[in-house]
Amino acid sequence: MTISLDGKIYRVESCVKVTVAKGNPFIKTKLKNLMSDETVEKNFKLGQPISEVALAERKLEYLYLEGKDYLFLDVGNLEQVLVPAGVIGDRVNYLKEGIDVKAMCYGTSIFSVELPQFLELMVVKTETAEAASPLANATKIAVLETGAKIEVPLFVETGDIVKVDTHTNEYIQRV
Repeated sequence: MTISLDGKIYRVESCVKVTVAKGNPFIKTKLKNLMSDETVEKNFKLGQPISEVALAERKLEYLYLEGKDYLFLDVGNLEQVLVPAGVIGDRVNYLKEGIDVKAMCYGTSIFSVELPQFLELMVVKTETAEAASPLANATKIAVLETGAKIEVPLFVETGDIVKVDTHTNEYIQRV
């Protein structure tokens, strides 16, 4: 559930009804601010009115960095949309021109951007094999075309295309 409270948009992370021996029962909640990712605890009286918010999902295509913000194309209506760097966060490590993302919006404000789970990206730099451990399942650090750094097996070289899990920052396979 997503609610509006004091002019901010929150997602309800958890809620529990609390009954006390003396006094009125209440609802104890954990709320996540969708703009700042801050988690707060808030108590509500039973029957207290709250404003539920319906978030819209939009498909956006990444275009390029414009100043401190990121420019996307809304695939549905072909409008350009600026997304603040704070909303993108560390997902910037996987942003590449032409990548489609799922954005959650309320009105004209975008609260979150979700990358595809798997992306195929080119390796632009790797550690030398001498710097890596000689163990059987040894890995080395590779820098991808988007700037992300991930661990890859020793056989992966510069110029290879690798499949990466963007949610866990893990190498999946060489393509």
